[in-house]
Amino acid sequence: MTYVFNTTKTVAQYLRKGQLIVLESTTYPGTTDEDMREILEKTGLKAGEDFYLAYSPEREDPNNRDFTTSTIPKVVGGYTKQCLEAAKTLYDSIVVKTVSVSSTKVAEATKLLENIYRAVNIALVNELKLLFDRMGIDIWEVIEAAKTKPFGFQAFYPGPGLGGHCIPIDPFYLTWKAREYDFHTRFIELAGEINTNMPYYVVQKTMEALNEKGKSVNGAKILILGLAYKKDVDDPRESPSFRLIELLEEKGAIVDYNDPYILQAPKMRKHKVNKESVPLTKEKLVQYDCVIIATDHAVYDPDFIVGNSKLVVDTRNLVKNYRDYPENVKRA
Repeated sequence: MTYVFNTTKTVAQYLRKGQLIVLESTTYPGTTDEDMREILEKTGLKAGEDFYLAYSPEREDPNNRDFTTSTIPKVVGGYTKQCLEAAKTLYDSIVVKTVSVSSTKVAEATKLLENIYRAVNIALVNELKLLFDRMGIDIWEVIEAAKTKPFGFQAFYPGPGLGGHCIPIDPFYLTWKAREYDFHTRFIELAGEINTNMPYYVVQKTMEALNEKGKSVNGAKILILGLAYKKDVDDPRESPSFRLIELLEEKGAIVDYNDPYILQAPKMRKHKVNKESVPLTKEKLVQYDCVIIATDHAVYDPDFIVGNSKLVVDTRNLVKNYRDYPENVKRA
């Protein structure tokens, strides 16, 4: 939140009558009409009287070609009716549809609900993956069957953990704010716990797969496919791949990664992975004891990967025909 408040202080230095100030960052309810307003009104100008103040959360799905900024409906909440009117007028000229709500807090809570909805449902399928794995049931096949129901079900998919800025972090803004109201957000915190623990599960499944090959993880050469948090993007923020690399190296493995979108691992908030992407070639693949598919980039050819690897641990269902390779392809 330091970035939001420092930016607001900078805006306040240039604030003048008639201006419209809109926050789009995901945040906790009250940020706009309490924290930001307090900073802006230290100038002597009053929100709703001298300037307009509103909140309109950014809605973006990287690499989704079906929607653009202009075609995604924009939720807008104002500090006053006049503030809402000014903000709506702005966004009406940019997007196909604006959705007006009664306050900035409602708009802030709307964005949190969207992200919490995803976080909780992803945690649900991640937990079911752990259970169904013990039961010998393929979670991916279960999801494919369940989503044939034309009502009452939306498909969410498991993975090696959560990534991106929105889903792993934003729900906890509400968890923090809820403490002011003596409220414990159990669903949010449980979902966070489940999703955070997924890299440990992947490492455990990798160790088991190596053991079946008579190989210890200590000293094993392992290639992580995908550093980005989702397919076909160059965004590594909060990617579970960083934690996978750290956990495997802690157990003595020699770990490399390949990602056509991220050629150099950047310095992260919590992780320091000083590596460069290695080429994905036949000559390279055969050198590794295990290849872990952490991100299912479209450029990754499952047949090429499986055909040239000693062992593949697939966390993303990239290898659809994994049953054809019972000795060399494992799910995680």
